[in-house]
Amino acid sequence: MILGMSVATLILVHTIISLIAIVAGIVVMFGMLGSKRQGGLTAIFLVFTILTSATGFVIPPFLTDKLLPSHMIGILSLVLLAVACIALYVMKLAGPWRWIYVVTALVSLYLNVFVLVIQSFLKVPALHALAPSVPPAEPPFAVAQGIVLVFFVIMIIGVWRRFRPA
Repeated sequence: MILGMSVATLILVHTIISLIAIVAGIVVMFGMLGSKRQGGLTAIFLVFTILTSATGFVIPPFLTDKLLPSHMIGILSLVLLAVACIALYVMKLAGPWRWIYVVTALVSLYLNVFVLVIQSFLKVPALHALAPSVPPAEPPFAVAQGIVLVFFVIMIIGVWRRFRPA
């Protein structure tokens, strides 16, 4: 039992939180291309992305004495999200805080999607058959991650140029 839940329940809750964060984040990202602030949905994206990173630290086998790549992604995401929240809620996107928010929020979304692709290749049988190593390292996995990376680089540049909320 962890946080009063079985490991299976905790993983299910973590997965649902992650999917909510990703869907909300993608909607927010596309809204930002049109300079829309979407206050409530942005808050959902940020809170659920923070919860995704935080709950990732209590899922076995992540309860370990050594620092794993998943821990480093979680720490990086939490730092980025802290800066994004400061830029949005404290600094009100004034001056350079607009682009700081864009970069930190969307890179944290990218990290969430990056992990989603990894987990998909580990858990979805058809994808796992294409990249059976753990962690996945075969060409289909690399191509999928490459497509995700290029998509996010293009989106971040587009949002950086176009996001000018009133």
